[in-house]
Amino acid sequence: MKFSRLLILQIALALGLIHATANGQEGWPAEPPAEAPGQWGSVSANFEEIPYPYPVQFLSLKRYGQDMRMAYMDVAPTGRSNGQTIFWQHGMNFYSEAYTPTLKALSEAGFRVLAVDRIGYGKSSKPIIPYNFNFVAANMKALLDELGISEAAIVGHSMGGMTVSRFAMLYPEVTTHVVLVNQIGLTDQRQSRTWVDPYANELGVATYQSILRGHRRYFPQDWPPAHLEFVRRQYGQTMSGEWPRIAMVRRLQGQMLYEDPVVYDWQHIDSKALILAGEEDGLVADFPTLARHVDSELQNSTILLYPGIGHAPQIEIPDQFHMDLIRFLKSDPNEPASQWK
Repeated sequence: MKFSRLLILQIALALGLIHATANGQEGWPAEPPAEAPGQWGSVSANFEEIPYPYPVQFLSLKRYGQDMRMAYMDVAPTGRSNGQTIFWQHGMNFYSEAYTPTLKALSEAGFRVLAVDRIGYGKSSKPIIPYNFNFVAANMKALLDELGISEAAIVGHSMGGMTVSRFAMLYPEVTTHVVLVNQIGLTDQRQSRTWVDPYANELGVATYQSILRGHRRYFPQDWPPAHLEFVRRQYGQTMSGEWPRIAMVRRLQGQMLYEDPVVYDWQHIDSKALILAGEEDGLVADFPTLARHVDSELQNSTILLYPGIGHAPQIEIPDQFHMDLIRFLKSDPNEPASQWK
């Protein structure tokens, strides 16, 4: 994620991490601290204290007999409008605000951008329900209907790639373009491991070190120091009085990766699609081979892999990533994806 110098310094000051370095470089330690800084405090379940870059609105939903609210940002184009709408879906450990530089780049390119916190994430409600991708896709469609949007290009990073895969299969008439950014869920995990009861609390306790390890896997090369802020937020929720409920929601969300695979959806997607990814993805064994398999399953797709880049190209190479993403999203949805390059 491309942070401004001012934002980096603000976060560093807040975390108490500014110090002099041996090589004269200002600001950040080369590595994250071994232990969570003592001044880190709890973070609320619904991120009340976390500012978002654009106004946050809420869609009211009634699902599984429960009232819930889905937070979203409706970002107007700041560049000359091209009349297109992008629906952005975040990854498992994130939420819409974490993609601020990408939302800004898309807006500047003339797109209207919808970026949601899925139910269970960020500022949205966190109910105890049987999470599944049909539920997520239906909520996406409900927001588009609420806003009177009949067509959209859908982009998903990591677990967000799974959500847009399901959406594109269920709602082809709405979907102009599909972009899968380092999607997870590239295999049917039911074939390689046994079922685990999410209510049995068998997944261990989240610690600073375990959370940090999860985030470090995104980056095969240098750790981006400003990314520590996202570790702080996730760790901070473990200190919240609402952590038992948050932890249960996370287990249920993780369970849908196992119980509701999208590997059988791709062959039914005929919208123009792009697999856009860092090929050195530390979350998936032999990611390039699996990504090319997805490309072969989709009816109308192409693939662009970045050598040496990991799970989050929007953070590691934001300029190149945004240029390629915008170029694809501006391409004619009726032309074959193979002609895009």
